[in-house]
Amino acid sequence: MDKYPYHKNKQQAFQAAQQGTEQAREKAALLFPENADFYSQVHALKTEAQEAFQQIENALEVASEHQRVQLRQYQDELRQLIEEAEDMQ
Repeated sequence: MDKYPYHKNKQQAFQAAQQGTEQAREKAALLFPENADFYSQVHALKTEAQEAFQQIENALEVASEHQRVQLRQYQDELRQLIEEAEDMQ
């Protein structure tokens, strides 16, 4: 039995948020307005970002102070990715 299940859950929640943010970054990096499926790519980015926001919210519930700082940076980055994608439209 794990002596530190809380710590493990904290780490798993943080990693899920980190991974979700990374997946949104990857989608944003593939956005080019000249692509025929650009609008569907923007929609996919927004969906990915929404999932990442939810993962971040979940992680914030159990995060350490250091993790909170990083999670808030992820939120800011996701907002910026969405804003930049919308500006391309």
